[in-house]
Amino acid sequence: MAHVFAFWESRAFYDSFMARSHDRLANAQSGTFKEQQVKLFDHRFDVKTGFEPRFTDSDLVRVAHCRVHEERAEHFALMQEKVWNPAMAGSPGMVRGLFGEAPGHEFLILSMWQSAAEHGKYREERVERLALRAQLEADVAALAGDIVELEPSWIV
Repeated sequence: MAHVFAFWESRAFYDSFMARSHDRLANAQSGTFKEQQVKLFDHRFDVKTGFEPRFTDSDLVRVAHCRVHEERAEHFALMQEKVWNPAMAGSPGMVRGLFGEAPGHEFLILSMWQSAAEHGKYREERVERLALRAQLEADVAALAGDIVELEPSWIV
């Protein structure tokens, strides 16, 4: 499995790429993969510091894709900002991240870490306690995620 993250300067640049270049590139990649899922998220806020789509100072990315109950969407976003972000920002080894939103009450939390060991320390010490404090079970209808070890030769 491969995860590909693309960051666009603006919606206009994204739309231009889709109109002018996407089909040609997609056709050139035909047969190189079995299945793909694509989702466009709008940046809502940063996790820790100003997000930069630079991956050379990280070894690991944690990505969480959450589908949230409609009536709990604003609570979920508030808890991300007030509970989860400060906890991640205070963890040694957490570099930066972002919180994005898509239509249909879907959210993406992407956090970049110096190493799997540093991310592991954060998980062991805090996740269960933070989930209770943020009322995560009441907010989230579905959660999918992955821990992605970055392959330096794939970073462009």
